[in-house]
Amino acid sequence: MFNDRFCNLAIKNIYKGLVDGLSHFSQQSRVALIYARDPSDPLSIYDPQQLLKGHELRLKQLYFDDNRWHKTLLQSIEHQPEGHFITAENLQLAGIISFGGSSRSFFYQMWFTEHHPNMCSIHPTERWLEYAGWLMSQNFEMENIAMWSSGHALQNYATHAVEDHIVDIRNKILGIDAKMFIKPILDMILKLSKTKEEGYWPRGRLVFVDSEFLNGLNFLAKIKRFERPFTSNIKHVRKLMLAVEFSNRILVSDGNTIIGISDSPVPDYAVAAFFNGDYGFVEITGKPICSFFDGAFHSTSRKSKLVELESLLLDCKLDPSIATELFLVVSKLVHTAQNKRHGATLVLNLALEPAELSGHILDPPLDLKKDENFNLASSLIKIDGALHIMSNCELMGFGCLLDGKSILSENIGRGARYNSALRFTAEHEDVIVVVVSSDRPVSIIYHGIELNAHCVWDLMPGYLYEPKELKQHLNL
Repeated sequence: MFNDRFCNLAIKNIYKGLVDGLSHFSQQSRVALIYARDPSDPLSIYDPQQLLKGHELRLKQLYFDDNRWHKTLLQSIEHQPEGHFITAENLQLAGIISFGGSSRSFFYQMWFTEHHPNMCSIHPTERWLEYAGWLMSQNFEMENIAMWSSGHALQNYATHAVEDHIVDIRNKILGIDAKMFIKPILDMILKLSKTKEEGYWPRGRLVFVDSEFLNGLNFLAKIKRFERPFTSNIKHVRKLMLAVEFSNRILVSDGNTIIGISDSPVPDYAVAAFFNGDYGFVEITGKPICSFFDGAFHSTSRKSKLVELESLLLDCKLDPSIATELFLVVSKLVHTAQNKRHGATLVLNLALEPAELSGHILDPPLDLKKDENFNLASSLIKIDGALHIMSNCELMGFGCLLDGKSILSENIGRGARYNSALRFTAEHEDVIVVVVSSDRPVSIIYHGIELNAHCVWDLMPGYLYEPKELKQHLNL
């Protein structure tokens, strides 16, 4: 009885820390767990927010149609020392990130969370779930009811999750003898991202290269050894960033000091920080693994994937090639508006004849597939009103006003641009409106409904949710 109660409390504590931490690192996130405390226990599921709803068939296939996983796992942990955590990787459920593992103190656990479409990389989140599994095993190895620091550790694990992934990648490339410490580098990146020089945020690339590999770079300017500024002197480093902004040059550091300025390609093993004003990205092997802004790391790529728009266009009565061209043009316009931090409205008219809109009507229309016309539209989008675009990517007008009768789905808190789009699409069947807010969110509106509206749920139930047997949950 005590073990069941202890198990439920430990799960709730770790679950709460995961939900809070991941919701700050990404957008609002749910979490679920499938586990068996002992090899003889039936599998149980803890899913208060129904994250795994819709995946029942796949879970049945994974856990019940073939029982070899249980025997393999039992053999793999039999001769492992106490405290050793054997990882179990992503189960590849659609829209879900999963990671878990096994140990002698806790037979099996698999943690799940949401795969948001605009993530730079899922790997820091995987490291987060892996750490949750390790903490669970440690709690049960000691069976100390006072060990409730696990949830607090998971709430603030963002920097460590990024560090863990970078260390894993570098170990694969360089071996486990890599000497450069990653945590101080990540702390320094955040401090630098918050430091202005003459009122401007930093721009350009700062690259951290192991001291033994510096000779492999071509330096345009190299600072004398005993004159090199320490990376802890953030103000000095910020001034040196002026030498690489708006260029292909990179500022090179060995993790402790600034070495100089190079024009070499960034090596795969190097940690690179790309500063782009008030935000930036951490990169390794040439790929972003997270972004940083507001003094913290985040999973977002800061580019809307527009998944709902792509699906809607492909489902409409358009030729697939035409739908693809329209999607690419609209995506580029949306990203242009987001990067320049201004609001915008795009009216996509899928009918054969253009809708009647008041505004600046063009004669002749502009073909947005041509670069010069697209560049012009990127400027016209800043003018109050909407761009009116046909399915063949022709721009019919700009500064267009949307009107319509009031509808029930309006949200007074979202402003005139959003609510006008709701009204207009409710009255025009073959029209999609894309609304870009100045603070970056994008709304896809069709038939008076926002298709990509976020569901609202409680981050944590106000009671101790009881786990269920997985068989009962799957109605087997």
